[in-house]
Amino acid sequence: MASTSPSPRWFTSSYSSNGGNCVEVATNLAATQGVVPVRDSKDRGGPVLEVPATAFAAFVSLVRQP
Repeated sequence: MASTSPSPRWFTSSYSSNGGNCVEVATNLAATQGVVPVRDSKDRGGPVLEVPATAFAAFVSLVRQP
């Protein structure tokens, strides 16, 4: 039986404006693959940066600090 990898479920932050200058992330892969893919919302077929899940969590934690 062949196993299938989950597909990224891309989303942008609810804080993003409609200007198109956003990044999209697929946090659904953090638990299963240990990475959070990040891509440019204007170039969805372009390169994807795979950030280690722990590094992404640390980044988000720092950004949320007042």
